[in-house]
Amino acid sequence: MLAERLPLPTPTPVRVGKPSQLFEHTWAIARWVEGEPADRGPITRMEAAETLACFLSALHHQAPADAPTSQSRGIPLAEVQQIDHWFTVVGDYADAEAARQVREKAVAAPAWQGAPLWLHGDLHPANVVVRHGTLAGVIDFGEMCAGDPATDLSAAWILLPVGAATPFFDAYERADEATIARARGWAVLRALTLIEIGQNGRLGLPGGKPTWEPAGYATLERVLATS
Repeated sequence: MLAERLPLPTPTPVRVGKPSQLFEHTWAIARWVEGEPADRGPITRMEAAETLACFLSALHHQAPADAPTSQSRGIPLAEVQQIDHWFTVVGDYADAEAARQVREKAVAAPAWQGAPLWLHGDLHPANVVVRHGTLAGVIDFGEMCAGDPATDLSAAWILLPVGAATPFFDAYERADEATIARARGWAVLRALTLIEIGQNGRLGLPGGKPTWEPAGYATLERVLATS
């Protein structure tokens, strides 16, 4: 079982139910992961860099040939659709242009040449649990797929405090310069998505989540602070 080799708590199913006349859908009871989502209580302790690196090292193993793939994760950045309008959510023109350059550098970086690896696929602040300022669990594996690990490695800027990206990659050990460049590009896209969804929440639009906007801007600030 995947959860047995991961070094952080995850919402492991303890009971799965089948559809019935009482409830027509498959259902499950999962282990509770104690803590607070990072969009409400961000990670502040640098030790989380090694914790996250150990988690992803344990997860990033070669996926089988029949593993699911995604049209929006684990793929070359150039294939991600509807990019240009996302940059308009950033109020500061200079930051938007700097973010665009990071993305262009990521697109130009050599592509992933290894076998597709298992990915969480959706490591953003609402999908990790924080306790006492550090990473305490990972939840929501609904986007799990196989592909380029750069998608997950973008969490170095999405989740960790300022200055933690370098110790994170030192601990992860398997990311070359091209992979790190692609990861920065993914972090930019994640930041823009968080900002847009957060702005929708601030405006009261359906599907919006107000706590995601500051998390998105914090991500963008950390990405742009990295040379």
